[in-house]
Order: sequence, then structure tokens, then C-alpha cells
Amino acid sequence: MKNSKQIERHVKGIANHRRIDILLLISQGKGITLDNISKILDCNFKTISGHTLKLVNAGLVDKNYNGRYILHSVSPYGKIFVKFILDFKKL
Repeated sequence: MKNSKQIERHVKGIANHRRIDILLLISQGKGITLDNISKILDCNFKTISGHTLKLVNAGLVDKNYNGRYILHSVSPYGKIFVKFILDFKKL
């Protein structure tokens, strides 16, 4: 069972509209690069990089190295938050 501090880390990870968009986008596939995230969301690469790093640090996104590319995928905890966000959007 997670304590309050651990839960706070996850919640702060999605406490930004851009990070929510990134998390939802990443959840749609098996892996995506920062460059593709930046292009799809039509946002600056450095901005996407910073927000994605916060998602990784929050434990919501995993980085997988594939040659010279880094593919981002949703972690098991990230999947819980994706489900929460999608359910919450319906209200």
C-alpha cells in the first residue's frame, strides 16, 4: 500500500495540462519518441522533454532504449492514471 507521500509524487506528475496530453498520447501506442510527441502535440521539443522527464520521475512513464532512440511508454501506475483521466473526462 502506498503512503501519502508516494501518492503525492504520482499526482504531481500529472498536475499540468501538457503532461496530461503527453500521458494520454503515449498511452495510445507501444512506444513513442520525444520528437514524435513534439510533432503530434505541436509543441517545442524542450518543453516536451521537460514535461516527459517529470512524468518519468513521477513513475508514470517508462523510457526504453532502442538503438539511438528512446521510446516512451506508460508504466503500470501510468495506466491507472490514464484510466482515471479518461473516466474523469466523461463526468
